[in-house]
Amino acid sequence: MKRLSIIIVTYKSENDIYDCLLSIWKFCDIPQEELEVIIVDNSPKCEPMFHHLREKYGNNIILIHNTHNGGYGQGNNVGIRMATAPTIMIMNPDVRLCEPIFKTVLTAFEQDAKLCMYGMKQMLAKGIYSPLSFDCSRHVFGGFIPVITTICNKINWYIPSIMYLQGSCFFICKRKFEQVGLFDERIFMYGEEDDIHFRLKKQYGPFFRFNKRLHYLHLTLKRPMSLSIEKKMVESIILSNQKKGINAKQTIRNYIYYYQVRLVSSYIKKYLMGEKNQEHISILKDIINSLKKQMK
Repeated sequence: MKRLSIIIVTYKSENDIYDCLLSIWKFCDIPQEELEVIIVDNSPKCEPMFHHLREKYGNNIILIHNTHNGGYGQGNNVGIRMATAPTIMIMNPDVRLCEPIFKTVLTAFEQDAKLCMYGMKQMLAKGIYSPLSFDCSRHVFGGFIPVITTICNKINWYIPSIMYLQGSCFFICKRKFEQVGLFDERIFMYGEEDDIHFRLKKQYGPFFRFNKRLHYLHLTLKRPMSLSIEKKMVESIILSNQKKGINAKQTIRNYIYYYQVRLVSSYIKKYLMGEKNQEHISILKDIINSLKKQMK
């Protein structure tokens, strides 16, 4: 019987998936027959990658070439519906495990029937922690979000009622996730975590757990800020907040405050700490101006 199903959605991920899988087997601390690994590829062509994976892992992984690129959430839903274990691990291909974690997490789910989601501490590199292992829900006043998030991540103070776990690597109860509708496939990419948190909390309560003693490495976090990603994030949160009764203008206004606080923080880092972040500042200005135009 499978205890854990790992879902990895790939898109032209040849540079990431091999090391990702190596880390899974290197730090697997449960019997192999209890583990199920499912890869859903959204790329137009995936046969070279799949051929290599079949040669290396044989029947130890399930490979699915998606019928179309419906986005991150849709690809994960394909894998989740195929999964047979009661606990699901959602894992990006650019995530690397760096220690055994499965036994601890599965024991938590098996001992606590109320538990919905389980998250861990992100690292940018060995010994260098990410400032975003969790984040404030976007219905919180925007100006407070960067401050609260920074402080709480620094001291590992996770507040389940108002904070969602980062979506690059987390565990979730399959039955409960299915009950709330899985990923919202209208959200193509980015911002899914807040929506999942809201729906699970609404139906089951804030039964989410963050373990600061378990870690994983997330490589993408080292990449620079992107204007296109920030715009997609705002679009996703507008959709998510509508389910909470918050209209688009309220969400946009909230995000203007959010980015303004981040901009002030960036100026402080530039002029008081000598940080070279002019491109970061320019992107923040662009997104603020873009949001202000939408308010008119």
